[in-house]
Amino acid sequence: MKRSFIFVLLPIALVACGKKEEAAQAKAERPASTIVIGAISADSGNIYSGEIRARNELSLGFRLGGKIVARLVDAGAVVKVGQVLARLDPADTALQESSANAQYRLAEDEAKRFRELRAKGFVSQSALDAKEASLKSAAAQAGLARNQAGYTNLVADRAGVVVATLAEVGQVVAAGQSVVRVAQDGEREVAVAIPESRFASLKVGMPAEIELSGDSAEPKKYSGRLRELSPAADPASRTYPARVLLTNGDASLALGMTAHVRFSAADKKNGFLVPVSAIFQQGEHAAVWVVGQDKTVMLRPVTVAAYRDEGAQISAGVAEGERIISAGVHKLTAGDKVQIMDSGKAQ
Repeated sequence: MKRSFIFVLLPIALVACGKKEEAAQAKAERPASTIVIGAISADSGNIYSGEIRARNELSLGFRLGGKIVARLVDAGAVVKVGQVLARLDPADTALQESSANAQYRLAEDEAKRFRELRAKGFVSQSALDAKEASLKSAAAQAGLARNQAGYTNLVADRAGVVVATLAEVGQVVAAGQSVVRVAQDGEREVAVAIPESRFASLKVGMPAEIELSGDSAEPKKYSGRLRELSPAADPASRTYPARVLLTNGDASLALGMTAHVRFSAADKKNGFLVPVSAIFQQGEHAAVWVVGQDKTVMLRPVTVAAYRDEGAQISAGVAEGERIISAGVHKLTAGDKVQIMDSGKAQ
């Protein structure tokens, strides 16, 4: 009877030993989410969506009012310097030019006749001077009318791409009213909107990384810098318009493409930004779990300069390149071995 009891307990003991070994192995290599520390700005974790724009966009319009009789380009058209984009009805300007030319010819004939009379002494010098002045005025009026006639053609003064047409054939436009908008060839940039909570963390000149998805499976990456940040928020969206210049982009980038912008630090004076979940609070003192070369963890005190929306900013206690536990810090004890699982790398 005792032997039977021993044989019954033996499998139970073996199973229990197996469970203890598994528990010990699980404790020896506890899966842990980690990050590699790097000096970062307070905004490097945020990604802003925007679109590719030209550095310079020109709204072109006629220099005089009139009725549009032809528009020779549509949105997306590539234009060259000197190319005619649209035309106004030239009837009125043609009449004005004809009238001005007639007045000029009359003034020219009178001035010639008075020069002959003055040479014979039949008229005074002041009378001749008056006719000479009238001739100059008529010449100026004729030149102005000739220029006005030329203004009925809207000509591109920059090479680029038409991004919008703002008037149609048959429409009567005023002088200076925008008819087409042209994106000038040259530098490209990304237009983004910055929310109020991130405005203070950005400075003009900050470097940025730009990623374009496009049609390829591998996103294209470019470098850039924050060129412009509006000091006033848009009244409708309550965001701050910003422009990020592509420092290594080219004019072949399609306008309107979706781009993702991530800002990085211009210097390393801000310390290190880590997730708040990585901070192990010991009373009034903060610490982090540092992962050693042998994958064992060690608790190290740190100085937290500030807590931000995007994480805790550590000013002392850790070095760039060290790996720390980013989550589950209250489940660890000193000397535990962990199985490293990257949750990201701060840059």
